[in-house]
Amino acid sequence: MYFLIAGLVLFFGTHLYSSFRTRTPGRDIRVRMGVMKYMGLYSLVSGLGFALMVWGYGLARPSPQIYTPPEWGVHVTMALMLPALILLMAAYVPRGYIKHAIKHPMLLAVILWSFGHLLANGELNSIILFGGFLVYAVIDRIAVRKRDLPVKKASIAGDFYAVIVGTAIYFLFVKNLHELMIGMPVMSGS
Repeated sequence: MYFLIAGLVLFFGTHLYSSFRTRTPGRDIRVRMGVMKYMGLYSLVSGLGFALMVWGYGLARPSPQIYTPPEWGVHVTMALMLPALILLMAAYVPRGYIKHAIKHPMLLAVILWSFGHLLANGELNSIILFGGFLVYAVIDRIAVRKRDLPVKKASIAGDFYAVIVGTAIYFLFVKNLHELMIGMPVMSGS
């Protein structure tokens, strides 16, 4: 459990620092360090955190059951995962109306993903992992709303790609990708 927690602290610590760091001219560490050095260090620390998180989650299995998820929890999770994957794709394809309306679709995707997985899993390691992601995404969503973002022109092409690719990934996960990557079939509750 220690590696899982250490990974969460490193991963979310870097992300939250980046969200709340000053962007005041002359005081912005990203500019003072240089964008490439800053992003390199940021990527190294958050990548290490992610690796520790994944490894620690696996090491923590089996984990004590804290609550028994409702029987319908897995079905709600499956229903939430389709829009979550579409939103995740909307964050990375050319800017569409989804991204334009939501501003930060990846954060909303993480909220849906983590909330759904908390409904389907009640063991301690899952609560720590998915609860950590949920808390982070809510905090970061609030933080980024306070920053002004440039408004860019939206295109329906971005939405088309997000829906097609997100839906395809959803069906791959349902078929067997979740089991291949995570070690648990979708309907087992992980």
